[in-house]
Amino acid sequence: MAYANTTVFSANATSGIQGFAARIAEGFANRRLYKQTVRELNKLSSRELADLGLSRAGIPAIARESVYGH
Repeated sequence: MAYANTTVFSANATSGIQGFAARIAEGFANRRLYKQTVRELNKLSSRELADLGLSRAGIPAIARESVYGH
């Protein structure tokens, strides 16, 4: 009986510790952007939000969609 074993090693930049650190940094940057978006939208008056078709209660969802895409 014959057996075949293939092991593939990848030197991808998004693997290992460097990839982990990059994902952590991206997460912090996204969180910062989310909080900034919420702050800026909260600075708008209710009238300005209404002109944009937004409500104050929807600000977190709008910011989340803007930053994270869902």
